[in-house]
Amino acid sequence: MYFRSCGYMDIATDPARASVLDRLGSLADETRTRILLLLEGSEFTVSELCQVVQLPQSTVSRHLRILSRDGWLAVRSEGTSRHYRLSASLDAAARSLWTAVREELSATPAAREDRLRSKSVLEARAERSRAFFSTEAGRWDSLRRELFGGRADLQLLPGLLEGTERVGDLGCGTGQLARLLAPFAGELVAVDRSPQMLDLARERLRGQAGVRVEQGDLEALPLKDGSLDVAILSLVLHYVVDPARALAEVHRTLRPGGRILILDMQRHQRARFREEMGHVWLGFTPAELEGWLEDAGFEAIRLVDLPPDPEAAGPLLFSLRGRSRKGPSTMHPTAVNGSGQPDLERRGTDDADSN
Repeated sequence: MYFRSCGYMDIATDPARASVLDRLGSLADETRTRILLLLEGSEFTVSELCQVVQLPQSTVSRHLRILSRDGWLAVRSEGTSRHYRLSASLDAAARSLWTAVREELSATPAAREDRLRSKSVLEARAERSRAFFSTEAGRWDSLRRELFGGRADLQLLPGLLEGTERVGDLGCGTGQLARLLAPFAGELVAVDRSPQMLDLARERLRGQAGVRVEQGDLEALPLKDGSLDVAILSLVLHYVVDPARALAEVHRTLRPGGRILILDMQRHQRARFREEMGHVWLGFTPAELEGWLEDAGFEAIRLVDLPPDPEAAGPLLFSLRGRSRKGPSTMHPTAVNGSGQPDLERRGTDDADSN
């Protein structure tokens, strides 16, 4: 409670006004205001501040303790270093007080000298970073793989999702891609025809919110019409007997305007993959895919051949995207032969093993 005497509030018992008086006291020292001016513009460590204000570390540390105690600073620890900056959460009274002090102080000779010295300190910091890259550029990729793994760049891409999309990982395998996408999607369904693969996918996706795992074929997906916003087929289409029928089925599950993303192999001649890994198609040509996709009901199709990975021993890959247009799909008339098997005659001599 506050008491009044002759119409005045006793400021000694008003916590808000007491805080203002404390802050006035912390700004009464010129060195502390010089430090605050520096920390308003950039983040500095104690040693860097010592270089700028030309004072010993004990003096600078003492002033930083006072400023921190009175709520002026934000502090970030990084290893054994502490980085200081003017707090972004100052209340209105403190911000008004600082504005008034800063206007008076910023034109002083000491403040101008501090600004010049701080530029040199910041340039030296940047130069250390440049020096690292100038000496390590040749092994930067391997160093980054060592620190962050070979898939670090891919961690960025799911952020392109808005967080509300219903995503289908169709032919999900062990759920590696689904696990990467799940935190960024509104809902995610992982579909595969192999019970063994799905067991591993369920284990990998355990505890992920908004995720379900379903068994089914691409040619007969266990999904409702228009239930997906994004459909992903990652290295799975070459296992499908009838890609045209599968793409028409994917179109059925996408809402109008929904997107299809495909990663698969460019046409190759490694026929042994059929026996060794069960591949049905030896990759695809752009003309094949574009024809099937257009007949399935897709538009805005874009296919990009991906650069080879020096560490990969398999065929070259491509990435493709398309958008679902409204209306039913039509089956590609030459997608399969009369027996329901892929029309291998269309591929000519590409089926021969180059080895």
